[in-house]
Amino acid sequence: MVNHRCAVLGKPIAHSLSPVLHNAAYESLGLHDWFYDKHEVGQEDLDAFLKGLDPTWAGLSLTMPLKKTIQPYGTPSNLWAEELKVANTAVFDWSDPDRDDPAWPNGKPSIKLYNTDVIGIQLAFDHANRELGIHHTDRRAGEALVIGNGNTATSATAALSMMPEIGRITVAARHPGKNPALKTVAEKFIKSDRPYREIDLADEDAVLKAAGEATYVINTIPGHAADGLARLFADAEGTTFDGLLLDVVYDPRPTSLMQAWRSRSGHAIGGEEMLLYQALVQVLLMTGIWDDDPPSDADQRLQNTTTEDDHLEIDMRRALEEAL
Repeated sequence: MVNHRCAVLGKPIAHSLSPVLHNAAYESLGLHDWFYDKHEVGQEDLDAFLKGLDPTWAGLSLTMPLKKTIQPYGTPSNLWAEELKVANTAVFDWSDPDRDDPAWPNGKPSIKLYNTDVIGIQLAFDHANRELGIHHTDRRAGEALVIGNGNTATSATAALSMMPEIGRITVAARHPGKNPALKTVAEKFIKSDRPYREIDLADEDAVLKAAGEATYVINTIPGHAADGLARLFADAEGTTFDGLLLDVVYDPRPTSLMQAWRSRSGHAIGGEEMLLYQALVQVLLMTGIWDDDPPSDADQRLQNTTTEDDHLEIDMRRALEEAL
């Protein structure tokens, strides 16, 4: 019998791997009365969906553009939900629902909103560095390159700004200046000289130079849109990359960009790593294992995890690999 329900909402949503991750987590934690599903819900459908929920519902995962549409219904409850006004996680508290609004037939729960995308990126890099045996100093000496300047680039910039090894972020985009939030975030949280700059993605020499100097690179442009960049990297004779690339795409695996990066001596990880860790934090929040703000600072990443949480990560990773 299912007593606790969660789901991911979006449109389209058929491709989502979130149910694989969350249901594997419930099995790992012994939560046999929990179930996680997916529902195709667009912006115009969200209001009716929320008002139709009952107290069996514990939480929701949200994809774009619902990460912004959810804002009026809840309270931002961690740093990046507040700073970016973007939340991919809603956690319900039915202990004292508001029954004054007839539009909510089962009462209106209090809703806490969280952004776990940012810490998901941080944890993906943290795990990769551990696997590679790489340790960076906390002196804001490193540089980072973000490719693209859309919504995912905002989360990427926020994550990089929390990493004490990064002192400067370069954003390479087809339309520089389109997303002013990137500069705002970098300059607010990186205490260094010239923490932010933008270059045109069409300026191949500038992109190659930034990539060659980067400690971390995050590609946020989807699908085959990065194939041209992959060719640029692959054809860059005499160029080597020392940094670690995260390509947020995870289909196909590996992407052409990851293959090109590795061909020039760099290390690369796919978007499934970000997907895993943002879901792990969601599970900890929705189940109440964490009942407060998940750590937003790079120095505090999963600082309170237990042995059980280690098993949780392993089991979720295994389920994701099998699904992919």
